[in-house]
Amino acid sequence: MPRYDYRCRSCGATFELSRPMAASADPAACPEGHTDTVKLLSTVAVTGGATAPVQRPSGGGGGCCGGGCCG
Repeated sequence: MPRYDYRCRSCGATFELSRPMAASADPAACPEGHTDTVKLLSTVAVTGGATAPVQRPSGGGGGCCGGGCCG
């Protein structure tokens, strides 16, 4: 289940809730019980790396046909 970040406008607390995507915009009370909250825009972190560089085809020389014969 996705987690969403919220901020309370009354006390300034930032908190997260796990809820279905369909309920992400529903009102959320802060841990202090205030109901004046807003959903924050969150960022997604993707980690990892490529195992090998992308290999590009060699050869050719440019030009319209790739052969270097056009001028």
